[in-house]
Formats: sequence, C-alpha cells, structure tokens
Amino acid sequence: MSATTSSLLVIYTGGTLGMMESESGLVPGPDFEGRLRRALQALPAARRDALPDFTWMQTEPAIDSSAATPADWQRLGHLIAAHYSAYQGVLILHGTDTLAWTASSLAYQLQGIHCPVIISGAMDPLEREGSDALGNIETAMRFAIRPDLAEVALCFNGQLLRGVRSRKWQTRHADAFTSPNHPPLGAFIDNQAIIYPGRGLTDHQRGAPRFELPDYGSLSAGGVPRVALWPGISAWQLEAWLLDDRVRGALLEVWGGGNVPEDPAILGVLARASGEGKLLAAISQCPQGGISLGHYAAGQGLVDAGVLSGDDMTPEAAVTKLVHLLAQPLDDAERRRRFLTPLVGERSAPLVEV
Repeated sequence: MSATTSSLLVIYTGGTLGMMESESGLVPGPDFEGRLRRALQALPAARRDALPDFTWMQTEPAIDSSAATPADWQRLGHLIAAHYSAYQGVLILHGTDTLAWTASSLAYQLQGIHCPVIISGAMDPLEREGSDALGNIETAMRFAIRPDLAEVALCFNGQLLRGVRSRKWQTRHADAFTSPNHPPLGAFIDNQAIIYPGRGLTDHQRGAPRFELPDYGSLSAGGVPRVALWPGISAWQLEAWLLDDRVRGALLEVWGGGNVPEDPAILGVLARASGEGKLLAAISQCPQGGISLGHYAAGQGLVDAGVLSGDDMTPEAAVTKLVHLLAQPLDDAERRRRFLTPLVGERSAPLVEV
C-alpha cells in the first residue's frame, strides 16, 4: 500500500464485520480502522502491495443496518458527494441486512458518477476464524480503484454486482448476495479484479455527474409501503395500507407476470389511490423475470387503475426509486415517466407509454 497519496476513501458505517465476541454475543468493537489495517498488513506481500492506500471515515452514529431509513441513505449520499472527487473511488463498509437497499438508493442519488462506489460487508466479524470479512474488503478495495468502473456496485464473495440489481439471498452463507435479473459486472479471479466488458454503465454516463440529492425526510417514516399480495387479500386491507394520508406511493408485489385478483373492490382501491396522486408500481413476487401488465386479463385491472410496471426491478430498486422520485419537486407525469425510464440500469428496458 502506498504511503503517499490516498487513492481510496473508505467509509465505515457499522455492521457485523466490525463486531467482536462478548459474553452476551456480538457487540460493536472499538477501533475497527486499526484492526483492519493490521489485518491487511498481515496479508502475503503480493496481495498487500496490490492494495491502495486509503483514507478512513466513519458515520456517526453508526448505521444499524436492520433499522436503516431513507434518512440514512440520504446522509450517506451527501457524504459521498462531498468527498468522492479527491479519490479514485469510494468503498462503503455496511451491515448486510439492508446493504442492497443502501446500494440501490445511492445509485439514484449519485447518477452519473465517474468513479466506482463499492459497497460491501461480511457475514462474520473480522476476527472470527474463517471469516469472510477480510476477503470481501480486500476484493472490494481492488474493484474500488478500477478506472473502467463508474457506478455503484456491490462486492461480496468474489462477485461484483450492480448495486441497484442486487439482493440479499442467504441468511448465513458467504455467497449471500445475488443479481437475479442482471449478470455480474465482474469477479475476483486468481487475485485479479476482472471487469466483464459491456456490462457496466461507463459508456452510458459520460460527462459531469448529475447527482440528485433530495431531502428524503418526509418519506423516512413509511411514506412508501411495500405490499405483497396473498390469496384472500381483501379490499379493506389494501385500503388501510394505501389510502392513509401519510402514504405517497407504494410498491405492489403481484403474482406471476403481473396478475391480481379480478375483484372490483380491490381494483377500486388502487384506482382511488392513483387518483389521489399516489405513485403506485408493481413487480412480480417471482424473483426472476419481469412483468407485463395487461398481458393476462387478470392484470389489465392494474393498467386501468394507473399502476406502473416495475418490469424486472428488485423490490429494493423499486422502493428506493419511488422514494427518490417522490422526494423531488416533479409533477405526476414526470414522476411516472422517470419511473418507467432506466436511470441507472435498474430495469431492462424503457416503456414508451406513461
């Protein structure tokens, strides 16, 4: 690691990787920077020499991943925007529970960024025997200084995934994250950080960054609920979720390729919510593949009610996009247009009709 100029900014937000064992279980450990630097120095010389020097920052207070809110995403986005230009890249160390949510939100906030913003974590604390923490951090550091990567990406278990396409898929295994509808951006193979050609956003984001850093405060307390349909769902239940005055938008997780019950009362609730200016979108409960609203008669009611297709977006990408759009001073037509437009590679294809 060079002892001269830092080429990497590391932002530590908390998470399992920095915890330590105690009599009562895992607890946040002190001086994670010092512990990590010592662990990196203990790597074999060839691996150690391939790592960049880095500047350390940490959020105060730490972000409890399982309790993260849009306000946390906003603070992190502002922090990166204020400091990224002095470095080749940024690495964020984060708890795994909502890591994919934070990655998705940052992708929208940092649209057009011209350097890598890599987010990573670990399933085990750094000092635990067999931990994945050091390997994930080493790999993420290598990707975070690649000049041919210019987007928010998630690095875990040797895989580099588009942040806004990623999901946590395992609760215990080291290969905890997946990208169900988009191929990996790269992989760490034979001690090399490999970027696969033609999969990144670099060619589509030339020019100055066009960051959007709106205030998410009004949406931090549940303004955008996520509602998964189930057999037997009733109109009154949807009404309780969607017609509350505090709700400004919602994500519906529907069946198959875009189906809902052909219940006039349920469809009426959706139409009323849309009529009140609430931004409603739908994705499939199936983790792979997208939806095509109106392809089946059972889904035509969603189209008639003004619900937008989320295509093959992940729930994390769809909810964070709704929050991002609703936090901006846009009219309804422009919000709907932007939701249907791929902004950072979060969905496969734009839709023409709004």
